Amino acid sequence: MEQVAEVLRQKRAQLEAQIAEMTRPQEVGTISFGKRVGEGTSQAVDRLAAVPAHDELTAMLAAIERAQQKLEDGTYGRCDVCGQEIGAGRLEARPWATRCLQHA
Repeated sequence: MEQVAEVLRQKRAQLEAQIAEMTRPQEVGTISFGKRVGEGTSQAVDRLAAVPAHDELTAMLAAIERAQQKLEDGTYGRCDVCGQEIGAGRLEARPWATRCLQHA
């Protein structure tokens, strides 16, 4: 279980760094939103496109935090919905899985 805990710690740190980078305030400059597509418009489009990615990272971070909690309370490897064991293959592929395939 210590190996799983380490994998979860590393993945959590990676996600937290990615989320921090995405939410870092942008440098203020002279950006024009005129009639032509310029740097400002491009940056705005990039930021809008990042919203779904941010949401996905945040959801994965929540799943990792839940898996860490389950490790601590001794329920890791059991489905949050039905209580049955989560398959070893699923846990190997996604150590942060908290639901069996049927309830994923």
